[in-house]
Parts: sequence; C-alpha cells; structure tokens
Amino acid sequence: MNQLTHINAAGEAHMVDVSGKNETVREAQAEALVLMSPATLQMIMEGSHHKGDVFATARIAGIQAAKRTWELIPLCHPLMLSKVEVTLEAEPAQSRVRVTSRCRLSGKTGVEMEALTAASVAALTIYDMCKAVQKDIVIDQLRLLSKSGGKSGDFKAASHD
Repeated sequence: MNQLTHINAAGEAHMVDVSGKNETVREAQAEALVLMSPATLQMIMEGSHHKGDVFATARIAGIQAAKRTWELIPLCHPLMLSKVEVTLEAEPAQSRVRVTSRCRLSGKTGVEMEALTAASVAALTIYDMCKAVQKDIVIDQLRLLSKSGGKSGDFKAASHD
C-alpha cells in the first residue's frame, strides 16, 4: 500500500515538496450526477428558469473552482492550468444532469483535485440555481474518472451507472 503523501514522519499534515519531480503533461477527468425531478430538468433544458441559463452558469462556476482549488483544499499546490473543460449533459431518462470536468497542465503535480472540484462546484451551482423550485435535488457519485501523467501512472475508473 502507498503511504499518505500529505503526512510527514511525525504524523503531521504538510504540503508535499514537488520541486524534485519531473514536469509531465497531466490530465484528470471527474464527474458528478445531479438527480432532480423531471419537471425541474425540463425547465433547465427549455431555458425557462427565472435565474437564467443554468448550464452556462454552472460551467463557468466549475471552471472558476478548478482555478481556485488551491485556495479551497488546504494542502493543494497552486497550479497553472492549461485547460479546464466542464460539460453538462441532461439525461432525461434518468431525470438527472451528468457533470463532467477535464483539467490539464504541464507540471510537477497532478490535477485530480482540480477536476473533482470543478465537477462538484458545477453540481452545487445547479443545486443553488434550482433550489427555489426543488429543495430535494441530490448530488451523487462524485468521482475521479481518469488521470494520466506523473510517477503514479494512469488510472481509469470502472464504468458504472
């Protein structure tokens, strides 16, 4: 089993020193599912929400969140992201929105936390914009889908739904 990298020999939390690592292209993808009533999803898809374009707002919120992950997660490094993409897909048959994010950079540390933060904040933004019409929206299955680059190699999650 791998050691926890954010814990030093004395058991104290610390920021990992990445200065000795090689720069590589690193990419991570994450997703979250936002479950809601068919009526709420229909309102979003039709663009008839009184607060405006829910998907556009959630997309921008996710991108902003990825760029600020280091301010939200205490031991994350500030990163110079070269790409942040947030995609929102209505899935009417399941009465949900699938939020996916992709973050990329050339650097010394991975972008998994940025991808997860982007997906989660985009999902939270959907909730925030729709809570006036439905309070019991559920954000579910936030997870890392894949990562590439770096010393630990590539990862791809098993598919499930």
